Amino acid sequence: MAAVNKKLGGVNRNPMNFGFCTCFVYPIRICRWNSWNHFGCDIDEKMVKETADALVSTGLSKLGYVYVNIDDCWAEIARDDKGNIMPKNSTFPSGIKALADYAHSKGLKLGIYGDAGYYTCSKTMPGSLGFEEQDAKTFASWGIDYLKYDNCHHDGSKPIERYPVMSKALKKAGRPIFFSLCEWGEMHPAEWGFHVGNSWRTTCDITDTWESMISRADQNELYAQYARPGGWNDPDMLEIGNGGMTKDEYIVHFSLWAISKAPLLLGCDIRNMTQETIEIISNKEVIAVNQDSYGIQARKARMHGDEEIWVAPLSSYRTVVVILNRGSVRYSVTAFWEDMGLDPNTVVEARELWEHKTLKNRFVGNITTMLNPHSCKMYVLKPIS
Repeated sequence: MAAVNKKLGGVNRNPMNFGFCTCFVYPIRICRWNSWNHFGCDIDEKMVKETADALVSTGLSKLGYVYVNIDDCWAEIARDDKGNIMPKNSTFPSGIKALADYAHSKGLKLGIYGDAGYYTCSKTMPGSLGFEEQDAKTFASWGIDYLKYDNCHHDGSKPIERYPVMSKALKKAGRPIFFSLCEWGEMHPAEWGFHVGNSWRTTCDITDTWESMISRADQNELYAQYARPGGWNDPDMLEIGNGGMTKDEYIVHFSLWAISKAPLLLGCDIRNMTQETIEIISNKEVIAVNQDSYGIQARKARMHGDEEIWVAPLSSYRTVVVILNRGSVRYSVTAFWEDMGLDPNTVVEARELWEHKTLKNRFVGNITTMLNPHSCKMYVLKPIS
């Protein structure tokens, strides 16, 4: 397995000289739910409470999905006479602190949305540009645990100039708040985000289609060297359960986000999930890959036509591989040990994570599988000799 670490890189692969991060450190990826993909601006406190309830009643919170994140459109368009940002009275009459208290009472955490501009992307509420310290103190006083910070309607300055201002303000506010940078990868935040936040978007917004999903995975993979415990590449939220893709495509979606150590941000209506959706997003073995202590993001070890091999080293001398068929016809795909940096004579035991079974055969040199169009297999390989 040392060969894998040498080829794919270890935890400190980033060539930048990382200094002190101005944010609070979260070494493990955090699983979450976010309102935007399914609800857009159609949000209110009743729906947020019901979602919190559903995270608990479905058992998802026990699997790590502990953040309930409110996205855009939660605030009034105007601040109060003291310059404070105000929850929208028509949809959040009890206030955001009451929601945070409710989430905390369930053993959950509450996330909020802001913007490094004058207005948020919906232009229905104010951004935090020029109000960073005031808003950070407000969020902390409400008991907020997470801030997604967008990049709309700003003054034309670069994100690398505006985002650190909020990062420092959050630090001064005195409450640990996960800081999610959402500037869509425009200024390559993977190269500087670790100094500023806990995760950073590497792509523009995802939509619920195969083409959008797979292209976000491709774009995110380009920055694999920058991901490490405490700071993660974010290819955007999960679309699983929103209905635009097939079951096989959603399995690919979850597999690639997990092996890429991306934040697992559910984006469906948790209150009304199909059994198929529940089975995908609650796969403990796949979630464990995402949460592996090494925190090393997968790379594409081989690409040939429509077949791809995604590989990452795991703790305890293991390797995880996603064998992917991106094409429209069924065919056989082989992953070779040399693609993974393994000695070709290594004998491995293979655990298939979607079928939840350890294969009876032992494998030497390669592993081959038959794949339907837009589908994958996900194996954890454990050397036995």
